[in-house]
Amino acid sequence: MLRGLWTAASGMAAQQLNVDVISNNLANVNTTGFKKSRADFEDLMYQTLRLPGATTAAGTQLPTGIQIGMGAKPMGVQKMFSQGDYNQTGNELDLAIEGKGFFKVISNDEEVYTRSGNFKLDSEGYVCTPAGDRLEPEITIPANTVSISVDSEGRLVAFGPYNTELATTDIKLYTFINPAGLYSMGRNLYRPTEASGEATEGAPGTEGVGTIAQGYLEMSNVNVVEEMVGMIIAQRAYEVNSKAIQTADNMLQMANNIKR
Repeated sequence: MLRGLWTAASGMAAQQLNVDVISNNLANVNTTGFKKSRADFEDLMYQTLRLPGATTAAGTQLPTGIQIGMGAKPMGVQKMFSQGDYNQTGNELDLAIEGKGFFKVISNDEEVYTRSGNFKLDSEGYVCTPAGDRLEPEITIPANTVSISVDSEGRLVAFGPYNTELATTDIKLYTFINPAGLYSMGRNLYRPTEASGEATEGAPGTEGVGTIAQGYLEMSNVNVVEEMVGMIIAQRAYEVNSKAIQTADNMLQMANNIKR
């Protein structure tokens, strides 16, 4: 059996996963706070027929060896936490993080993190995500609130009639040593893992932590043109691997027909 059949098949499987990742990026091009993913690959083990530098019978040294690769495999799918574009909405509860950091919310009694700042008010006046996960630290906005102000350092103030302060809190941001190691839960939420490290709390604008912009939303960091180019490359790579399988099949057919 020709080794090339399995080698090309591994390449097709790798490119199929690559297209899956690109498709998810494109599907979330308008998702607030979405971070694109990138598939990483590595070559498989090699069959070594001759070691580089081996000594021949004549006493000379071979400058190269003979190593035949076995294909490729996916090594990981990495989240790319580059900054997305900003969209000005004018909504008082739309908050964008300029720089590093995540908001902390409570989802099913678990502390999780998000870059999406499209917050709402629930029936009890708590600031929460569209899915109802409450922002930490919790704050209740009184019913007679006239306006809400959030400065770049995260100080949230609910103003009532005659510009009186009805409720205040300081929004904190959280950073990770390795944000690419976060576990993606869906719904724009991330859970810490051993790879990401523990969350470090910080005040916006201090010690490398980003600031908060009220009335803005951070959009997806997906670049449609880059993704389309990546999809074309993946498609062509998939196609050329299928051609390699067809070529190997034709060679096997020729070998089988020799006796005829």
